[in-house]
Amino acid sequence: MSRFIEGDRGAFEVLFQRYSQPIHGYLLRMVGSEAQAQDLTQLTFLSVLRARDRFRPGALFRPWLYAIATNAARDQHRRKRPEEPLEQAEAESHEPLAQVDPFQRRAVRDALAKLPESQRVPIVLHRFEGLSFAEIAEAVGATETAVKVRAHRGYEKLRELLGHLEAQR
Repeated sequence: MSRFIEGDRGAFEVLFQRYSQPIHGYLLRMVGSEAQAQDLTQLTFLSVLRARDRFRPGALFRPWLYAIATNAARDQHRRKRPEEPLEQAEAESHEPLAQVDPFQRRAVRDALAKLPESQRVPIVLHRFEGLSFAEIAEAVGATETAVKVRAHRGYEKLRELLGHLEAQR
């Protein structure tokens, strides 16, 4: 990111190549629509271009990028609800849910969607995107302790939601 800020346009290409797939996967889980995730991925990187002067020297790029993506998903959610279910893109992805049977994958996805955003974001960023709690805290503008508490409460709620689904099977 430092090279890009200094005017190296090739550095942006490197950032895009390195982070576009993980950001796309994250946004896909957040909005549930392949088309919306593609649009939001592009919007996220356009925002990186526009906001490069606001990137703090010495800051970690990944949490900053995920904060931009999270804000893009929030804005999309405020504008309109997801219109298509998340199915084949998730099944074809490299994420942990891709190896789970379709019923379980749908159950986890539906349960995640029922969580409040304050719990869903830390879980998705930690479990599926591999960010540390410190990185998540930086991305969402909270303390690491607060993020851990939100994730813990979210995992408890997920267990409850998935337990009810398992009982129905």
